Amino acid sequence: MLLIGNGKLITRNPEQMLIEDGCVAIEGTQVKQVGITKDVKASYPDADFIDAKGKLIMPGFINMHNHIYSTFARGLSIRGYHPKNFMDILRDQWWRIDSELNLKDCYHSAATAYLDSVKNGVTTVFDHHASYGEVSGSLAELSRAADEIGVRTCLCYEVSDRNGEEQMKQAVKENADFIQAAASRTDDMQKAMMGMHASFTLSDASMALCKEQTPDGIGYHIHVAEGMDDLYDSLKKYGKPIVNRLFELGLLGEKTMLGHCIYIDPREMDIIRETDTMVVTNPESNMGNAVGCPPAMKMFNEFGIMMGLGTDGYTNDMTESFKVANIIHKHHLVDPNAAWSEVPAMLFDNNPKMANRYFDKPLGVIKEGASADIIVVDYHSPTPITENNINSHILFGVNGRAVTDTIINGTVRMKDREMVGIDEEKIYADAQAQAHDLWKRING
Repeated sequence: MLLIGNGKLITRNPEQMLIEDGCVAIEGTQVKQVGITKDVKASYPDADFIDAKGKLIMPGFINMHNHIYSTFARGLSIRGYHPKNFMDILRDQWWRIDSELNLKDCYHSAATAYLDSVKNGVTTVFDHHASYGEVSGSLAELSRAADEIGVRTCLCYEVSDRNGEEQMKQAVKENADFIQAAASRTDDMQKAMMGMHASFTLSDASMALCKEQTPDGIGYHIHVAEGMDDLYDSLKKYGKPIVNRLFELGLLGEKTMLGHCIYIDPREMDIIRETDTMVVTNPESNMGNAVGCPPAMKMFNEFGIMMGLGTDGYTNDMTESFKVANIIHKHHLVDPNAAWSEVPAMLFDNNPKMANRYFDKPLGVIKEGASADIIVVDYHSPTPITENNINSHILFGVNGRAVTDTIINGTVRMKDREMVGIDEEKIYADAQAQAHDLWKRING
């Protein structure tokens, strides 16, 4: 039994959102009791106790769209790389990197990404992987790293025609193999989706193969209209918008997640809503790639689409995405009222709902029976914290490095900013050596 108390407990449970001097009792992998510290301690006098010392106690963050393979791009300078548009960025940077990635690169980049997630209080990661230097077994390397670091994760491989039919088929098989491997687990720590890159790099035949190899109960994770080239390609080749194409191919539904959706029209939004398909928006990445701002407020408010928040490989700190999402829509719409309620709903309400379309035990909430994914955040406010202004305090006062303790599935993974049972220095040293090797391969 483990207790975490003496803190401001943000439960995300509408029945009792905030408990002053709150405490949570963890038994095994789930929450056993929530209440005032002295009462919970009295119930379990012999339990181990983490003293939050007035800090925030809250559910761990969930990242609904990441690219772990991008980890080794940090600090990389590719010879001759001078992008003029999004297609240049894809072709000359990301596809150049993933064409060289081998299994060792996959493992070491994943170990550091998951480690960084823990340090930023991210307890669940949905990842969209690509490593066309070595496809077979790559998801198993990410899975191994996730198990070692202790992060809950949902994985898929980015199927694409860009490297030819043989590698496309290898990518489909990699997804199928991992879907089977994840299904055999009973710990609710790893799940799988069928990953696809984007409409413009996939033929109907390739998408049909993906569908054929996807069991019932598994959805698709695909980029949609991240750039105008994706839309133009679909209109030119198929005479229809991207979402219409995906719908006609039978790829939409409650288990499918569409990344970005920047250039979609209201009719496509109707289809997304009617099929209960998920959308994840990634504000920092969109700004960094200069691809534009998605109509997220319209999708959220007018169409009631299930929308979540991700980082798209830009960072492992969900508070960064929270902050940027809050201002990008105000700036884009020239509306100071935009995004105040919508973005917190994406991060704190919808991300857990979306994740729980795959994972079994409740995520993103601290209540009896929920998964024990809990973080302690070093934040002492100059103003009162109430259940009505919690999100504002997190928005303006918290960042990922304020996290001091991270508990995932009932296991303490970081305590007082020190990783537990993990040789952090070795992980980073091994990653730097591997990244150096990758960089040499990329630049010849």
